[in-house]
Amino acid sequence: MADFLTLVRLLLALPVGWAMAEHEFLPAWVLAFFMLLAVTSDFLDGKMARTFGTASASGQIFDHTTDFIFVTSGLAGAASAGLVPDILPILITLAFSQYVLDSYFLYRQKSLRMSSLGRWNGVLYFCPLILIAGSRLLESNQWAAETVLTILRMLAWTLVVSTLISILDRAIAPFNIQRHSR
Repeated sequence: MADFLTLVRLLLALPVGWAMAEHEFLPAWVLAFFMLLAVTSDFLDGKMARTFGTASASGQIFDHTTDFIFVTSGLAGAASAGLVPDILPILITLAFSQYVLDSYFLYRQKSLRMSSLGRWNGVLYFCPLILIAGSRLLESNQWAAETVLTILRMLAWTLVVSTLISILDRAIAPFNIQRHSR
């Protein structure tokens, strides 16, 4: 059941990404509903896997890869529409690649090696997409929609900075471990 919930989010990645790029692709309420489904599936899939004893390293990589595909496609669509900085989905791709590569190859773990900043970034990457969906629901109130878009821009640039910090933190972590092991 947990993998099914993750699969739902994966299947939503393309229509949400396209809707972020093309305002008229989906009605605002459908985009909001898809975002609600995505966030709910992300919240519940891990809980269900742990509750039913089906949690595994392969399930974790499926979940995290799906999160990556979902937020990156959505944010790439938003970037193409000029709603978030173009660099954000690129940095997320670099950070996720680094996360997977250093977990499996540098630290030779059988599961992903999370950092607390990376975890928070992963959660917060959904927020710009939620804000965009919310601003579209509020289009009849121009002031409210513009306020949400202003918050979106501030959050997006904050995520650019926090993602850069996360990439740097993961890059220097092996040197800190070596220094402390001497």
